Amino acid sequence: MTRVLLVTRRELSAYLRSPLGYMVAAAALLIEGLIYMGFLGSGPRLSADVLRWFFDVASWTTMIISLILSMRLVAGEREHGTLVLLRTAPIHDGEIIAGKFLAALALLAIITLLTVHMPLLIFVNGKVSVGHIAVGYAGVLLLGAASLAVGLFASALAGSQIVAVILGAVILGTMLVLWQVARVTEPPINTFLSSLALIYPTNQAGFMKGVLRLENVLYYVAVTYFFLLAATHALKARRWR
Repeated sequence: MTRVLLVTRRELSAYLRSPLGYMVAAAALLIEGLIYMGFLGSGPRLSADVLRWFFDVASWTTMIISLILSMRLVAGEREHGTLVLLRTAPIHDGEIIAGKFLAALALLAIITLLTVHMPLLIFVNGKVSVGHIAVGYAGVLLLGAASLAVGLFASALAGSQIVAVILGAVILGTMLVLWQVARVTEPPINTFLSSLALIYPTNQAGFMKGVLRLENVLYYVAVTYFFLLAATHALKARRWR
C-alpha cells in the first residue's frame, strides 16, 4: 500500500507541476458553466429537471476529462522514456496501475467538486434535496472512475498519448451506444445490452434523478475493476516485448 501511495503522490505532483491539470480544470468549469447557465436562461423549469440536466452535462464532461487525464499515465511515460524507471523499481505492475489511477481519480474528484456551486444556485429560486445532489455527484464520480480505468487501459496498450486517447474514446463510445443497439434487438438481448450501457438508459440515469441503486454502483465498480485488471495485464505483456 505504501508503494501505491508513493506512485499516487508522484503522479499528483506531475499533474500539479504541469499546466495540463489546470487547463483541464479551467476548460471543464467553463464549458459546464456556459451550458448550465444557458439552460437556466432558456425559461422557467422544474428544479429537479434543472438538476438532472446539470448532472447529464457533468457526466459527458467527466468522460472527456477522464480520457485527457489518463492518456499520459502510461503512454506518456513510454514516450518520454521514464517508464523504465518504474519498471526497474521494486514495485509490481498492479501497484503502478493502482497508484496512477488513484492520482487521476483524486484530481478528477477535485475538479468535479469545484462545480458544486452550480447546483446550489437552484436554491436561489427553487428547491431540491441535498440527497439528490449527493447521489448525483456520486454517480458522476463513479462514471469518472470507470472512464479513467478505460483510459488507463488504453494508455497501457498504446505507444503514444494520441493513440491512447483515440483508443479510449473508441472503447467508451462503444459502451455508450449499447443502449441504441438494445433498442433494435429482441429480448433478452436488449435487456442485457442496455444493462451494459455506460450512461443510458439505466446506469447513470438513476443517479441523475437522485435514485441510488446498488446494481448501478456495482456496475461502475465492476467496469472499473475489469479495466484496471486489463491495464495491469497489458503493462505486464509489454514488459516482456
